[in-house]
Amino acid sequence: MATFNRENVQSFSAEWIAQQHQDLKELLDELSTNSESDSEKLKLLSDKSMKRFEEYYERRALLAQQDAPLLLSPAWCTPFENAFFWIGGSRPSLYVRIIYLVCGLEVDGSQLAELFQSKRKGSLLEISAQQIDMIDALHCKTIREEQKISARMASLQEEIADVPLALVAQEVGESSLQELDHAMDTHYLSLASILTDADQLRLSTLKELIGLLKPLQAAELLFAIKKLTLSMHEWGKRKDHQQGKRDYHIIGLRLVC
Repeated sequence: MATFNRENVQSFSAEWIAQQHQDLKELLDELSTNSESDSEKLKLLSDKSMKRFEEYYERRALLAQQDAPLLLSPAWCTPFENAFFWIGGSRPSLYVRIIYLVCGLEVDGSQLAELFQSKRKGSLLEISAQQIDMIDALHCKTIREEQKISARMASLQEEIADVPLALVAQEVGESSLQELDHAMDTHYLSLASILTDADQLRLSTLKELIGLLKPLQAAELLFAIKKLTLSMHEWGKRKDHQQGKRDYHIIGLRLVC
């Protein structure tokens, strides 16, 4: 495998999470205004956020070619976060789930509820039946794609026994170690392919959702996704602190998307 500096990945993750905090603040400031939000400004904020997602996943695809396992379960994320990851990040179908929760008013008492219960025209609470139908169709399609990628991961996990363990059972020599290295490199690249496809599904699902929503609705969805993702990291750190586990000097986190 190519020489790989894991500190670069940690720095990349730290920069990404700092950017998410900044984006979250910008969205919150705009969504919290008492007057009716300007659609053009909201669209610009959403477009800027989506552009950053695209750049993030492009960078992740390059990093995955060098060390995919690191991105699948990064040491700088909390165990709580890693436990809920689906192939290195949030399930794409979670984005649709968030819309369902907001429309069903299942976030009562939260900051999200206070924002979404406003009287502003075009919020997620005013989502139309036609929009719901299209979102439902996207949800079904996304779940099917998730299942395909999950099946590929399951097959790869089973294949790990085909070559490496067979070599372990034999007398280990220089030639067998070279064969083992080759097999491991192949598995690394397979993991990178699966991770990249999972990231692309996250991105494409979010893009399609944003395309089905009005500017205010899109901004509310992006706010909810970023808020949930950042909160999960904080919840994980709090639990680790209670249990006397490690401190996280570098915050690493992946969206949602």
